[in-house]
Amino acid sequence: MHGTGKLRAIDDWSHDLSWDAQGVYTVAPGVHRLPLPLPDKGLHAVNVYVIEEDSGPVLVDSGHATTQAREVLGEGLAALGHDERAVRRCLVTHVHRDHYTQAVELRRSSGLRIGLGAGEQESLAVAADESRDPLEAQVRMLRACGAAELAELNRGSDHGLPDGIWEQPDEWLRDRDAVELGSRRLDVLETPGHTRGHVVFRDGAAALLFAGDHVLPHITPSIGFEPVSGPLPLRDYLTSLRLVRELPDTWLLPAHGRVTRSVHARVDELLEHHAQRLSVSLATILAGATTAFDVATRLRWTQREREFADFSPFNQMLAVLETQAHLDVLVDRGRLVRFDDAGVLHYEAA
Repeated sequence: MHGTGKLRAIDDWSHDLSWDAQGVYTVAPGVHRLPLPLPDKGLHAVNVYVIEEDSGPVLVDSGHATTQAREVLGEGLAALGHDERAVRRCLVTHVHRDHYTQAVELRRSSGLRIGLGAGEQESLAVAADESRDPLEAQVRMLRACGAAELAELNRGSDHGLPDGIWEQPDEWLRDRDAVELGSRRLDVLETPGHTRGHVVFRDGAAALLFAGDHVLPHITPSIGFEPVSGPLPLRDYLTSLRLVRELPDTWLLPAHGRVTRSVHARVDELLEHHAQRLSVSLATILAGATTAFDVATRLRWTQREREFADFSPFNQMLAVLETQAHLDVLVDRGRLVRFDDAGVLHYEAA
């Protein structure tokens, strides 16, 4: 399953390979998972799902616009008996580069149609401005979090994407839209939090949820990491988790990680994680920390309980911004108050 050899489709439960090993994995009748490589040191792959229809395959998410990802996608489609020119539609869960950008490259060569959540319009417009630093918003937020030195370390990051990649989609998808594919219907659910315009696609008849980065089986998604974030992205995220929890349970088809049997089980774990994180963030402020940067440096991170100092500058940035999101929810709940001192946001007990 590794490398550039000819791939074949296997059942997703009949192997012991790592979830990100290149291959074609059948997760349900007519639905296949293709892990495509990412140029990132931490997260090595993103799952693209191929839905087979009589009119041609449909993709859910597309991968990062790199030559390697394009080749692996082509191999996967060929293993299913398709050419990439047969793909006429790509449904994208959110505007992050590992989900959206290869769809634009595919459209340039084959003319497929791209659907994206309507809540991503503002972020996509800002991302399309090639004169701006891709992390401009995050650098500004880091300064407000009391992390000026870290902000400088993350300035000028280059994602290595093709020019003009942030093109508009062909259709803006809205909450409760029904996407008719022929043999199946996908319901669009708006699930803001990871990004403002994140959507998931629910196949109620087959009990499948194409969850993007909203519900991940092994990691907690970043919150509000986008060019234009909402005022309380964590509050939005917790609300969105409860939304999918209230629906009948389905299989979880995530963008990163293995397919699992229960959306509900993982949502419960994520809600508990954030409840604990809110509690420890509050305790850290009460113990004397005053800024999001102060709190982040005192917390442990990931399932391995890593020190903040062990992270790269990029992952330190994610940690600080996630901490800020938790502190702002505590303000919203009346547990903390926030005040601005010379452009830096400070927190204290209400």
